[in-house]
Amino acid sequence: MDPELPVVRLCVEGMEAEAEGRPDVAQGLFQRAWDIAADDYEACIAAHYLARHQSTPEDTLRWNQECLDRADLVGDERVRSFYPSLYVNMGQGHRELGQPALAHAYFMQALERMHEVPEGHYGHWIRFAIAEGLRGTASVADSDWEGDSGKRRAFDEGIDGRVRELLARWCARADLKALGLTLPAYLGYLGTDEDRMRLRTALHSVHAARWLPEDEQTVLGDVIGAPALR
Repeated sequence: MDPELPVVRLCVEGMEAEAEGRPDVAQGLFQRAWDIAADDYEACIAAHYLARHQSTPEDTLRWNQECLDRADLVGDERVRSFYPSLYVNMGQGHRELGQPALAHAYFMQALERMHEVPEGHYGHWIRFAIAEGLRGTASVADSDWEGDSGKRRAFDEGIDGRVRELLARWCARADLKALGLTLPAYLGYLGTDEDRMRLRTALHSVHAARWLPEDEQTVLGDVIGAPALR
């Protein structure tokens, strides 16, 4: 985005106000950005930030839909990298409103555009959000789904539950080594063979170090050996 655009400058000021704990000021700045938007591109940017300051899930979804609609109207390279985030926001909105099938469809669209996300912290955030969304709406989908690089396998619910239980226990006692090794692979799981290998390798590293209590060692060994991770 061009930092010299007045709309972008207002949104940057709004983000700074958010970081300083001044949400009302931030919302006012985002509203001004929307009010002065000169075209669909600028309106898309302003709508994205306004969506973050709505009081109801319905209004949040409405502004995220506005953002997506404006991006579709722009339809060029300026908005190409926006789409994974836009679809994630739509998926989260429908999920919050109790519409898991619609949510899953949007998370799938985000998955299909994941290759357009730049590397780095932002890319990690998008990957984690897509993975969490797909995992949370898996009950309305087939065990396999088509993504940008072919068929992917949803995370087995039984294995997911056991891994979550282990992660909760590690969080409770602040086992930072175990969490540091496993959380990136778990949170970023998008169903590819590479994802399964990455998660299995991370869990195996913790298991091999043998610093866990014996009951956790046993559970972890069972998870590593499960067919779902092979």
